[in-house]
Amino acid sequence: MLAELLTALAALVAAGAVYASAAARVVKQYERGVVFRLGRVTGDARGPGFTMVTPFVDRMHKVNMQVVTMPIPAQEGITRDNVTVRVDAVVYFRVVDPTSALVTVEDYKFAVSQMAQTSLRSIIGKSDLDDLLSSREKLNQGLELMIDSPAIGWGVQIDRVEIKDVSLPDTMKRSMARQAEADRERRARIINADAELQASKKLAEAAQQMEATPSALQLRLLQTIVAVAAEKNSTLVLPFPVELLRFLERAQDGGHDGGSNDGQDQPRHIHLERTPEHPADA
Repeated sequence: MLAELLTALAALVAAGAVYASAAARVVKQYERGVVFRLGRVTGDARGPGFTMVTPFVDRMHKVNMQVVTMPIPAQEGITRDNVTVRVDAVVYFRVVDPTSALVTVEDYKFAVSQMAQTSLRSIIGKSDLDDLLSSREKLNQGLELMIDSPAIGWGVQIDRVEIKDVSLPDTMKRSMARQAEADRERRARIINADAELQASKKLAEAAQQMEATPSALQLRLLQTIVAVAAEKNSTLVLPFPVELLRFLERAQDGGHDGGSNDGQDQPRHIHLERTPEHPADA
């Protein structure tokens, strides 16, 4: 009698162990467990940790709640200004409602991927080439809204969409390079013209100042001579100002009037080259 009781107890313990092992489930921290009892969702999603289900009646499906990084294959399209481009992107999303992600859509990852591809092609057709190259932040926001609208009903939230690369034909690349070169040349010419204008204004002011003070012209000439003479291998071509000739002429005329001549030769060739105003000296 006692042996039969012990045998029944051992069988009961073994059955309990089998039942516990079949009913025990462990949900990880980044997962949620959705329980289907005879094909129908039972209760809310199970949180992380140890949980129990009814064996042979309940089935638990675990849903990953982490952020999923999904690359969007390169899509080829024609922009609004008739340029053929290839654009690829990446979408970041996560599940916020595990029950809807399992019940509403068959495969939420595949659905998000297809929606992202169609939205990317739509964005390409609505945008100009300049927008694809320079206004990516605005296009990213538009893509995020287009994908997030249907994804909300699937229990999925789109965190961010980024356009990775825009591939252009080689002919378009060469055309853009020529355009950029022409634009830089135009700006260089404008800068040079502006510099010439500023320099001409400064030269005009300097000319007015020198006109008021004639000696400043002579000082400037001497400074130029000193600067050029520093180069030993240079040839100096010096313009002879007319004012200096007139000064020498007046000095020579003053020497004749005073009657002082110490026998030194005067620069009569300068006087002769200027004007024949004094025939006697000639």
